[in-house]
Amino acid sequence: MSQAALDAAVEAARAGGRVALKYYRGGFEVTLKPDDTPVTQADREAERVIIEILNRAFPEHGVLGEEFGGAGAADTRWIIDPIDGTKNFVRRIPLWATLIALEERGEITVGVVHNPVTGDLYTARRGAGAFLNGERIQVSGQGDLARAFLVHAGLRTVRRAGRWEEFMRLVDATDRQRGFGDYAGYGLVAEGKAEIYAELDLKPWDLAPCKLLVEEAGGRFTDWDGRPTIYTGTALATNGRLHDAALALLRP
Repeated sequence: MSQAALDAAVEAARAGGRVALKYYRGGFEVTLKPDDTPVTQADREAERVIIEILNRAFPEHGVLGEEFGGAGAADTRWIIDPIDGTKNFVRRIPLWATLIALEERGEITVGVVHNPVTGDLYTARRGAGAFLNGERIQVSGQGDLARAFLVHAGLRTVRRAGRWEEFMRLVDATDRQRGFGDYAGYGLVAEGKAEIYAELDLKPWDLAPCKLLVEEAGGRFTDWDGRPTIYTGTALATNGRLHDAALALLRP
């Protein structure tokens, strides 16, 4: 079942990505959602195409998407972000991706992350490993926090969430920090290129496939309180070995 689901998700991600790429290379109008995040025709059109393909393959599954919300069955549903990294997209920075995951009874079982600009395709199935462009990927073996590479998704978010002090403890404890943001941070951890990625102010569709990707690459994914969930708005992804140490520093 999950291989068929993965195939459908890959097809949908590629199709959605083609739609988004057409706008990215051409032009689009940007409007602001109530929370001030940019949304474009590209987001909406890509999500429509994605839902169409997934519905055709699995008509019984529900959907939760960033643009059009939830519909259908809630216990088995696709979670979709047509363009993760919309602000990058709007500024023509090639760090954005189409995210699709299958959630079955609260557990993510299939995940796909596709960057249409670079062509990179991350795939994961529960219990079957994580892959980038068909090659198996795995987290780093670094066990020393002082030598760890920390990735974040922007500092203002941390300050506004009132978590600056604990985040700075993590900064001080690690070797190097970089802000990549969005799906890219999870990719770096899953590929063993960074050890820790901490992010805030999130929706489930920002995280669904990324959680599975990191876990199937041998890492750990929780919120900042240590719960393995995509529903609390915070995310900590690590190579696993440094997870408890990072959580301890992030505790208020």
